[in-house]
Amino acid sequence: MAQPNHDSMADAGDVLGTYLRSQATAFLRGLRLHEQSGADAAESGVAARSLRGAARRISGSLATFRVVTESSWADGLRTELVWLSSTLADEHAYAARLARLMDALHRLSGSPELPAPRGSAGALTVGSARAGALLDRQLTLARTRAHSATLQALGSSRFHAVADAVAVLASEVPLDAVAARGRVGEVLVPLAAVAETRLSAAVSALPPVGDCEAAPSPYDADHDGLWHEVRRLLRVHRYAREVLGEDVTRPAAAGEALDRHRDAAEAAAASATAARTPRIAPATAYALGVLHADQRHEVEAARAEFQHLWLREPAVTPR
Repeated sequence: MAQPNHDSMADAGDVLGTYLRSQATAFLRGLRLHEQSGADAAESGVAARSLRGAARRISGSLATFRVVTESSWADGLRTELVWLSSTLADEHAYAARLARLMDALHRLSGSPELPAPRGSAGALTVGSARAGALLDRQLTLARTRAHSATLQALGSSRFHAVADAVAVLASEVPLDAVAARGRVGEVLVPLAAVAETRLSAAVSALPPVGDCEAAPSPYDADHDGLWHEVRRLLRVHRYAREVLGEDVTRPAAAGEALDRHRDAAEAAAASATAARTPRIAPATAYALGVLHADQRHEVEAARAEFQHLWLREPAVTPR
């Protein structure tokens, strides 16, 4: 693993504490922006993303460097931040999924290369309008429910307890008295290396894709979970490198590919769910089938892009 940009002889508690306090401050800033956004959906979305980003960084760092903190405190706060991040993400995810699917339907319905079923010209164009309406109903309903859940969560005593805990974290980080006095090179670097090893093992367990030297495995939607786990571990690895002051350009680029993988996989699942709606017209089912295939193609492309980014050089670039 590359040496940290921080002085390896610095106290581990000082380095970790500085990072956690900065993320706690970012969390509180996002919370303030969210409260001020009111009915402005755009500002509310930006604030929610800021909140989620800070919450993920705090929870990921507490997981990696747990032994440097008071473990019971770290475990409790991490659990609550994971809950909050997941709750805040749902509404945005449904809106982004609908936009992605609508864009894909528009693109596909105008493509002269797509075959119409049983020689029926324009079947995809006819079916795509109905498919779009069906997806809009289903995903808008899901988004509305997620919005209500978010408002309920943000008004709950559970959320206020989390916000209070983060406010305390912004000024004081509960640290283990012994581990925090250890040096960065002796404490934080080995712990970050453990996170990197877990990521490398998960990447090695992935099925090969089309541009790898090994023969690609037949498509299996059950493999999506393996890729989602790699995305989670990559995020934890990136946050560990941030704590150490290392460059995160490459993990961030690989993470973007896995974000696209997740978006396409979830969009494909949404189109498949819509296609199972009882008594839909054949043209609608056909459009949804083409849409599902298109999104699965995007899944495979994102997998290939990730492996290209991750395998083209060592997992950690030496300084």
